[in-house]
Amino acid sequence: MDFLSVEQSVWRRLQEETRPIALYGMGDGADKILAQFDRLGIRASAVFASDEFARGNLFHGFCVRKLSDTVAELGEDIVIVIAFASQRPEVLQLMYALEDKYDVVAPDVPVVEGPLFDEDFVRAHQDEMQRAYDLLADDLSREVFLDTVRFKLSGKMKYLRHSESDKDEVFHNLLRPTAEEHFSDLGAYNGDTIRELLHYTDGKFASVTALEPDRRSFRKLNEWASANITGDVTLVQAGAWNEDTVKCFTDQAGRQSRVAGQGKETQMRALDSVLSGRPCTYLKMDVEGAEREAIAGAEKTIRQYAPKLNIAAYHRSEDFFQLPLLIHALQPSYRLYLRHHPYVPAWDTNLYAI
Repeated sequence: MDFLSVEQSVWRRLQEETRPIALYGMGDGADKILAQFDRLGIRASAVFASDEFARGNLFHGFCVRKLSDTVAELGEDIVIVIAFASQRPEVLQLMYALEDKYDVVAPDVPVVEGPLFDEDFVRAHQDEMQRAYDLLADDLSREVFLDTVRFKLSGKMKYLRHSESDKDEVFHNLLRPTAEEHFSDLGAYNGDTIRELLHYTDGKFASVTALEPDRRSFRKLNEWASANITGDVTLVQAGAWNEDTVKCFTDQAGRQSRVAGQGKETQMRALDSVLSGRPCTYLKMDVEGAEREAIAGAEKTIRQYAPKLNIAAYHRSEDFFQLPLLIHALQPSYRLYLRHHPYVPAWDTNLYAI
């Protein structure tokens, strides 16, 4: 399949744009997009925020205003670039409503520093992408794959909406958890994924092993677990890695917490070492770009127990096609699925292996 033929690059389109370009949003996402604008010679004309956040503050030299003020100055024939991420239904509806009136794009920039998903990237990875596409087990997975390519190239949100599905579909049709799950949660955050599992098992489980490196998130995880679950529960304040070691870690809570060149020295653990041969029937990984290392650290567990897998496949531009290839190499018996859950940009795009 010629993946380059499915859409035009949003970056090339913005380079050629003659209308005013207005960024919607401030913060890390806008920082990254403006950095690409500088690199590619794209000129932004304004930055605006939702009314409750538009206080006239400066962001990269722009006075942050309301959309109405931005339109009053630039006119309605503008291009709006969404420069932040959200999964909140009310925010997604606001984004989609903008599409009805304006030309709106949401350029994809990787969560973790790395190459952009542009035409050169697709050319370099065409063969890998085809091999991953051919491994997928159902039509929805293949549609998610193609829509992910279309979105990452074009920035058009319609592709995310076209093939999105909710978590009920995954848990009822793919994961089908039982009361006998031995659950390993890598990147446990505050216990949200444990709560998600217990929702589908009526609060029952065989064992829970959870790793979380961020000190504030781990404190919340520990407080919640102590108050809400009993039984075979192991909580480890450590990041998931390919070996037991110490790494520098940006201890900032949430998506900004990850292994980095500088930061706080943090314990890292291989899941194989933590479990020491104990069973695992369901394994989730959302480790902010360290999924490859976490998979390597769980290789024995995956080979021995073939647990159901739920792996974040969106932190790096190549994750949604390289991670399926990696899992297939470890355990060829798996059936591989891709699902995108409501989120702009293409975050919460996950690989499921059964």
